Order: sequence, then C-alpha cells, then structure tokens
Amino acid sequence: MRDPTITVVVIDDDTTISRFIRAHLEADGMNVFGAQTGAQGLAQAATRRADLVIIDLALPDMDGIDVIRQLRAWSAMPVIVLSARSREEDKVAALDAGADDYLTKPFGLPELGARMRAHLRRQAACGRAGSPQVRFGLVTVDLGERQVLRDSRIVHLSPIEYRLLSALVRHPGRVLTHAQLLGEVWGPLQTDNHHYLRIYMGHLRHKLESDPARPEHIITESGVGYRLVGVR
Repeated sequence: MRDPTITVVVIDDDTTISRFIRAHLEADGMNVFGAQTGAQGLAQAATRRADLVIIDLALPDMDGIDVIRQLRAWSAMPVIVLSARSREEDKVAALDAGADDYLTKPFGLPELGARMRAHLRRQAACGRAGSPQVRFGLVTVDLGERQVLRDSRIVHLSPIEYRLLSALVRHPGRVLTHAQLLGEVWGPLQTDNHHYLRIYMGHLRHKLESDPARPEHIITESGVGYRLVGVR
C-alpha cells in the first residue's frame, strides 16, 4: 500500500502500541499522526485531512464511541476500532456509532493492514464516478440495472434478498450490525428480528457462494453482524 497521499490518524493513549502501528504504516509509505486523547484525535483528523482513523475506545478524556459519533457528524472517512474491550455489546455500540470495523487487542498487523486496504478501496470507489458494478468471486452486481450475475448467468433474487445484498455491496469490507441491516432492509421497527436476517443470509449464500457452508465472501461476525469481503 505504498501511497504517500494516504494519511492516517491513530488515537490511542498507549504510546507503545501507537509507535508500533506508526512504524508499520510509515514503512508502507503512509503519513501517520498520533493523538493520546479524543480531543486531540478529532483535531488531528480535521487538520490533517485524514483518510482513515484508528481509535481505541478507552481514552483519558472521553469514550472512543463519542469520538466516533463526532467524527461521523462531518466525515465519512473509514474508522477502525482497536480495543481491549471484547464484549459483543461494545463491538455493536462502536459499529452502530459509525465505526467501519473492530479489532480486539492483541491484534495482528497483517490483519489490520488488510482491513485498512479494504476500507480505503471502498472509500476510493465511493469517491469516483463510473460503472455501478461490483464484483466478488464469480458474482457481478450491477446496481444500475438491479441485476446479479454469477458466472455470467442471471441470479434471480427476491426483493428482500436484493436489498440485503445491496446493503452489503455498498459497504464492502465494513461490518454491518444486525440492527443496521434489519433497519435498512425491513425498517426501523424490525431491528430485533435476527431470525429473518439469518434466513435471508442463508438464501444469499446458497445462491452466490461456491460453498454456502463455508462462505468466502458473505462473512459472519459472530454476535455482531455481517460483512462482504473479496470485492474488486
């Protein structure tokens, strides 16, 4: 990911972890700026015109979830949470607040790098005009024509299946929580009906995955939601 135009802000009061991440990302040619408080992080993200923010939730001046909400008030930049909090409730709260992804400490730099690349690709795709086609595996989704092909053959999806797939396609690589998907596809009054979601995700996997029992693209984030990976 050698692109000197990429600017990353790391918001974490653990200087050891911040230096560790900074050294790795700078070795990949990125500009990296650190912040030890939420207020500093918000200022850095704005003044440095960050392309991506990495944030811990346990900050000395405010909760990281509040920082995410404030970032989302003015920016759509990818936000990746790195936190020692491993409870599902914490992951869901951060994602519902607007985070794009969540990694639990300790974490691996290769996985962090892969998730960063996925979100930066999505951001770049959203920012450029062009064909509304998205591809993953053998599947092509044409959002303009509302058509789905698998191995060049039309796949017939129900309206709900198509809306669910469209939500995933519009946010490739991003974890979408159960509540986010249910609210977008079924409406705000249906955000607790996880059973519906499991059924229709199963339908999509049977129609689109090479091995529905071992999906490669429509991935479950246990207890949190789903994300679409492998988009190109």
